[in-house]
Amino acid sequence: MAKTTDITLRNKIIYSVYVRNHGKNGTFKDVEEDLERIKSLGTDIIWFMPIHPIGVKNKKGSLGCPYAIKDYRAINPEYGTLEDFKRLVDKIHRLGMKVMIDVVYNHTSPDSYLVENHPEFFYRKRDGKMGNKVGDWTDIVDLDYNNRELWDYQIETLKYWASLGVDGFRCDVAPLIPLEFWLKAREEVAKVKEDVIWLAESVHLSFILAMRENGFVGLSDSEVYQAFDICYDYDVNDVYVGYFKGENTLRDYINRVKLQEAIYPNNYVKLRFLENHDQPRAKKLIPDETKLKIWTAFLYFQKGATLIYAGQEAQDDNTPSLFDIDKVNWSGMKQEFVEYMKALANIKKKEIMAKGFYQIDCDVNNVIVASYKMGDEKLVGIFNVELNKGFVKVDLEDGIYKNLIDGEDVVVKDGKVELKDRAIII
Repeated sequence: MAKTTDITLRNKIIYSVYVRNHGKNGTFKDVEEDLERIKSLGTDIIWFMPIHPIGVKNKKGSLGCPYAIKDYRAINPEYGTLEDFKRLVDKIHRLGMKVMIDVVYNHTSPDSYLVENHPEFFYRKRDGKMGNKVGDWTDIVDLDYNNRELWDYQIETLKYWASLGVDGFRCDVAPLIPLEFWLKAREEVAKVKEDVIWLAESVHLSFILAMRENGFVGLSDSEVYQAFDICYDYDVNDVYVGYFKGENTLRDYINRVKLQEAIYPNNYVKLRFLENHDQPRAKKLIPDETKLKIWTAFLYFQKGATLIYAGQEAQDDNTPSLFDIDKVNWSGMKQEFVEYMKALANIKKKEIMAKGFYQIDCDVNNVIVASYKMGDEKLVGIFNVELNKGFVKVDLEDGIYKNLIDGEDVVVKDGKVELKDRAIII
């Protein structure tokens, strides 16, 4: 993690938008019309999945994947014009939010501007042809970062978008690209715009090992953190999903999360999510709404930035296709659930959640108990995700406390709290 990382990023809520599937027409203007509502959720940063033209050659689905980019310096005409994007950025800034765009620097589409104009920038297979290192990514060809002229082109592209007002970059499969490139990119972009936020899509542990086994770059989170402010929590994602699949216990998951506190630098920031565009929707994993609310509260309480994938607030259970028009289903929007998320967003902004000493555990009743300590201040979260009955121990003085989520009284007696079918933050 970068030495200059601002730990108040742990207070931030990032809202992920796939423009194609967000509104009626799938354009920047649709998103622009929705900004006030997005802001009201407590959003600090809007992350746009790739906004660039999509390649046609070897495309997947009817429209192609946004991660098979044809031109890094252009706007996807499906979404609008460059002027439309600039206007969108301006409005986001006026509303007090920041703009983050997707950076897909491991590869391009096979018919990209760079393929046509700089074929020397690309990785070659043993037969001398362009290709990719990951088998099922058939709609892309990988770049070769042994070519230093490629570094110059990519960094200039980042500086261009930063000069247009972009505040951050979410970097796709960042561990597949040399660390030295990312360090240089961060240094150079800072000359154009200070305080740019760098978010790495760090990858699953098995992915890192597979890349290394085949002689390719595969950076660990600890390496990636040298250049980036925020990393995905894919280092624990397999046991998170594995819990819902019955492959491991809740304690297995929490023990892995617990490990992060000791293995990463003191100012590390993780991106916490229940879902994202590559993973099952939270509502699909957790169809019971009572449990979903408790898991949602846990999401906001965790140490790190909170990711909301557009449609999560409407309890959409369909993970939209990346390759076709597959609109977010907003019909499940419930005001009570939205207000619940807003209450959690308010708690997320507390200073203690950025600067406090964090502890997390799973008790014998499979209840997640987490806490922050900062001086004499303490914040405790109790997440009864399995709706069990009984009591849970807490490190608090006996007394009556207010649940910060709903204002209900919470009694601590003999150092214990009675379990309820709801999340408790006191």
